[in-house]
Amino acid sequence: MRLYMAVVVSGFRRYATYRAATVAGVFTNCVFGFIVAYTYMALWEQRPQLGGYDLAQALTYVWVAQGVLAASALIGGGFHEELQERIRSGDVAVDLYRPVDLQLWWLAADAGRAAFQLLGRGVLPVLVGALAFDLALPTSPLTWLCFLLALVLGVLVSFTVRYLLALSAFWLLDGTGVNMIGLVLSLFFSGMILPLNVFPGALGAGAEALPWAAILQVPVDVLLGRHQGTGLFAAFAFQLGWALALLAVGRAVQSVATRKVVVQGG
Repeated sequence: MRLYMAVVVSGFRRYATYRAATVAGVFTNCVFGFIVAYTYMALWEQRPQLGGYDLAQALTYVWVAQGVLAASALIGGGFHEELQERIRSGDVAVDLYRPVDLQLWWLAADAGRAAFQLLGRGVLPVLVGALAFDLALPTSPLTWLCFLLALVLGVLVSFTVRYLLALSAFWLLDGTGVNMIGLVLSLFFSGMILPLNVFPGALGAGAEALPWAAILQVPVDVLLGRHQGTGLFAAFAFQLGWALALLAVGRAVQSVATRKVVVQGG
């Protein structure tokens, strides 16, 4: 356990060294936050209470989404591109010889990355949004704690999805196509573009049942107080269920993929 904690710390320190990239990322999140916020204001002016949100809640959704964007790696920037390259080059053979579990190793590294991105790129955009707009941020510490738990579970689900994308490199020489498909699915079905509950009928119900909903939609709804009492436990169970299921699938795929490793070029 101490080894994996050391990997978490190492992942945090690794991303903390890229100060210029962090500043640029915060600036980008803020710019897109303003663009999306004014788009939402125009949309909610025409459709008040769209998806059950008032305007303040909709704007809160925008800025919190910008705050957790990097931590959840919804548009890339996580570990899977690196792992895919290690598989392509054959360096993964070194990883498999280590006396550690491959899945847990990358989970620990991604946890360190997510922790830094949440602190380094997550807090400031939300503060900027709160200064520029009337947001519906909660005042209860318990609500913030529940949001933090939901966010941790969301990052875990995000890891499981991206780990499966990374493992595809055992069968594909180039993961670019798979990553682009994953990016489109992530943006659409996580609620990053629009909250999933504004989608009509079966499309909305289906989107809210997919794992990507656990990454963004559920944590933001927890922060907005849309899950209360037993509904809150149901939201956590939804996230945990997908996390455990996809961890098991990743474990099974990893077992098949590493049963016989053929290094490219030899």
